Amino acid sequence: MRIFFDNVDFSSSSGPNSFASKLAKNLAEKGNIINQFEIADVQLSFVMATQKRAPIVQRLDGIYFNSEQDWQSLNVPIKQTYDIADQIIFQTEFDKDLTHQYFGKKDNFTIIHNGTDLEAISKIQTMHHPIIDKFHKVWMCASSWRPHKRLSENIRYFLEHGSEKDCLLIAGKNAENDQKHDRIFYLGDLNWVELVSFYKRSDYFVHLSLMDHCPNVVVDARAAGCKIICASSGGTKEIAGTNATVIKDMDWNFHPFRLYNPPMLDFSKKASNTHDNPIDINVVAEKYLSVLKQATM
Repeated sequence: MRIFFDNVDFSSSSGPNSFASKLAKNLAEKGNIINQFEIADVQLSFVMATQKRAPIVQRLDGIYFNSEQDWQSLNVPIKQTYDIADQIIFQTEFDKDLTHQYFGKKDNFTIIHNGTDLEAISKIQTMHHPIIDKFHKVWMCASSWRPHKRLSENIRYFLEHGSEKDCLLIAGKNAENDQKHDRIFYLGDLNWVELVSFYKRSDYFVHLSLMDHCPNVVVDARAAGCKIICASSGGTKEIAGTNATVIKDMDWNFHPFRLYNPPMLDFSKKASNTHDNPIDINVVAEKYLSVLKQATM
């Protein structure tokens, strides 16, 4: 099948684009033709369609609801694609519920959680460094840091739950490194292989982001063997694994609110995770292929 990947930049390392690259690679390995320029049998549009060349499958990774943005205008082109799409793929149950609340319900949808390349991860060497190796347990978090990602809460959780023999590694752009501590290390912006090598060295991955959708950093960290600690809001818990710890977050009625003003968490309100969704890109790609074929019928 000839699949047109629409609204994708394969040279970008952002979450949606990095997942698109993994998905396209796996679909190509299964004998499909991936193109962005030629005639296609089906069109996989990430977030919104930039054009229409074939039946459209819209892959949605969340919509706008931050009341400090013009969320209504920002949602317009996404809703336009939603209305004409032959099939919808939501990343998580959370994204399905969110979108149905704002755009109205549709029957032609499938929920497919993000996946990663387990074979590639298995071949990446574990990061070792004399400074890190002197610690007993390694904690880590990674993101393109913005207020709702709650870096300060990740740090607070580590300081309250880690021992004096543990360290915390923080990766990603825009980390506020003014909180100095002899057991906290800022790694800066890393490529995927570097990130995975640090994940494989880490015991815990903390992701207390507010209303996150289906973060690839959590998928990769789980695949690398980390125990995940995440917030209950959003879709993160759906891909965190059954051994994850879930911290109770704010209740939400789906009304727009100030996303970049997240509340502090009560770390005593926690539970074991109940979600166990596959994160193998081979499994995920087969699910995508099934939906793409449906759209052509």
